[in-house]
Amino acid sequence: MDSFFGLHRTPPPPLSSLSTEGRNPASTTVDEADTEHICRIINTEDSQVPKAVEEVVPKIAEAIDAIVERVQLGGRLLYMGAGTSGRLGVLDAAELPPTYTADPMQYIALIAGGDRALRTAMTPNDTLIGIAASGRTPYVLGALECARMHGLLTIGLVCVRPSEVELEGNCHIVIDPVTGPEVITGSTRMKAGTATKMVLNMLSTGLQIKLGKTYGNLMIDVKATNAKLVDRARRIIRTVASEFPLPPTYSAILRDDEQLDAVVRRCEGSVKLALVVIISGWGIGLCKDALERRHGVLKAVLEDVRYETVVRVFNR
Repeated sequence: MDSFFGLHRTPPPPLSSLSTEGRNPASTTVDEADTEHICRIINTEDSQVPKAVEEVVPKIAEAIDAIVERVQLGGRLLYMGAGTSGRLGVLDAAELPPTYTADPMQYIALIAGGDRALRTAMTPNDTLIGIAASGRTPYVLGALECARMHGLLTIGLVCVRPSEVELEGNCHIVIDPVTGPEVITGSTRMKAGTATKMVLNMLSTGLQIKLGKTYGNLMIDVKATNAKLVDRARRIIRTVASEFPLPPTYSAILRDDEQLDAVVRRCEGSVKLALVVIISGWGIGLCKDALERRHGVLKAVLEDVRYETVVRVFNR
């Protein structure tokens, strides 16, 4: 019997029984095809992936809503996987801090064979996403069982149905886009990897939207730390600020790159804070307090600003 985290389980069914390990009839002679035809075979198979993901969208939405509650209470989002699945978890977790100014200690990816351990105690506010294209990776199965025992929200992401991840019953939610046989038999970095990436994109992006990290479709929690992001920050600030009547001083500042950049620098590179300062005309301290009261949701803060402006005008 296999052992992981001190937990024991019976051996899973053979790999040959998994759809991801089956031979794809569309590519049995791929080695005889010309280069363009090889690309078309792969592209045709890849085109099936969005349909597989579409079938599990309700499960993805359920997972996002469940994770949001825990992250808002300070819980962490943990990704665990082996091989390609693990690397995709690492990639997703790594993108959140620079894109949304997310706390890197709140989004943690662990990969089988890696040297990074989860050194702090797990709490019921944490969430574990166990990623395994085959649905039977011992590292992931053990992690999910351990996490469930400690009261974490557990989510399985697999590309077969049924799967050991589902059958063991340690997941609150199982997201299982069925991608079928690969162009190269058993090469789950292809369609299964694409589906996994699509689901993780949807999960983490949906989570950050629900946490108030965007304004419409603008990433207003970005930090202006390089030339590209400075330019993006200017465009975001000008786009959002154009929706509001501005104090005269800031109307002029918006038209001048250097002055606008100076405001962002005073706001420690925070586009969101700079927007509140520019639109409200308040001091940085007051703007920070306003954001904190509204849990960092810019739209809610700007509604407060709009309301206070109307009240001030009415009381003149």
